[in-house]
Amino acid sequence: MTLLSVPDMTCGHCRASVESALAPLPGMAKVTVDLPARQVKAEGDAAPQAMLDALQTIGFHAAVIG
Repeated sequence: MTLLSVPDMTCGHCRASVESALAPLPGMAKVTVDLPARQVKAEGDAAPQAMLDALQTIGFHAAVIG
């Protein structure tokens, strides 16, 4: 499990964009977005850098926090 901080994620559209960007990554089992906390819990074997790159591609800065 990887926990990401996505500070610019503020609305339902942001949530959907983040889920759509992360879900198809190789090894991704489940993506759970906590919008109030602006965090994403990613379950599976996807590479953390691949997650960060996917979010950067859609305009979100993210950081691995756990």
